Amino acid sequence: MKQLRVLVLTHADLVPPDSLEGRSEREIALWRKEYDVCAGLRELGHEVQVLGVSHDLAPIRQHVEGFQPDVVFQLLMEFQDVAVYQAHVTGYLELLRVPYAGCNPRGLLLARDKALSKLLFRVHRIPTPGFVVFPRERKIRVPKKLDYPRIVKSVDEEASLGIAQASIVYDEEKLRERVAFVHRRVGTDAIAEQYVAGRELTIGVLGNDRLTTFPVWEMFFENLPEGAEPIATARVKWDPDYQKRVGIETGPAEKVAPEKAAEIARIAKRTVRALGLSGYARIDLRLTEDGRLYVIEANPNPDLTRDEDFARSAADAGLDYPSLLQRILLLGLRHPSPWKAN
Repeated sequence: MKQLRVLVLTHADLVPPDSLEGRSEREIALWRKEYDVCAGLRELGHEVQVLGVSHDLAPIRQHVEGFQPDVVFQLLMEFQDVAVYQAHVTGYLELLRVPYAGCNPRGLLLARDKALSKLLFRVHRIPTPGFVVFPRERKIRVPKKLDYPRIVKSVDEEASLGIAQASIVYDEEKLRERVAFVHRRVGTDAIAEQYVAGRELTIGVLGNDRLTTFPVWEMFFENLPEGAEPIATARVKWDPDYQKRVGIETGPAEKVAPEKAAEIARIAKRTVRALGLSGYARIDLRLTEDGRLYVIEANPNPDLTRDEDFARSAADAGLDYPSLLQRILLLGLRHPSPWKAN
């Protein structure tokens, strides 16, 4: 295996140490993904340099010129504290003419905008819930014949930011309250999707043109409080104590017929192609009791922590963690960026 010079790009606050020794679990959780990726790349024998950035692009150019990486591993999820600027940093890597591991900038922008991506799903006849967008800093105008229940989210934030049980609304009054909450607390436009009752499924996808899917994964809710809906709220995703208390587990989806698993894989690949994603992605879906599937959203560059869902589902398909990282690196090197045509 050829040794590569890999520049790992992450947020300035998430640059990992070389060792976990003496670190608390709470501290490690902040930069566990970054640590795992760097450790995995070094395990493969690559020369790794980590760069943390937050508000200035200049260090990226300086490190590209000085370190001369073969490839940049793009782990930044935001820039200048703005999530959608993640795509602009990747665009800057394109301008520097350096290969990068992860999704291309256009795919990042399309997937990040939940409303725009759902419009593309409709064009490509990919099943997805109906929705209404409520722009920030405008009067909240609720369509007269809007059906309920709805789930209200940020239109472009990820990681379940701003999502709680109160996000599911059953009337106009609660809808207005939650839209105002997203505008005020999250600081983005709000999207109110039709709430689809059912199972919370995900599927990992790897590839640029030729796509591979991993086994279908499911989030299980064993001890939800009475009246709570099985949705991936911020507490469900990020609060370990809450996860233990209500019995949140993830793993291979149970009692999914082979034909249904194949359908999920086909829909996932169509979703990736509709948005022009590249590298690696996770597609989130809901499966209703009567077997209908709905794509909720696409997540390019999902969490690569060693013991999180994407890497675990890859392992379930026979691809261990270092091999997964190597595949992602190679996909980055082979991605047909526009500058390569010149």
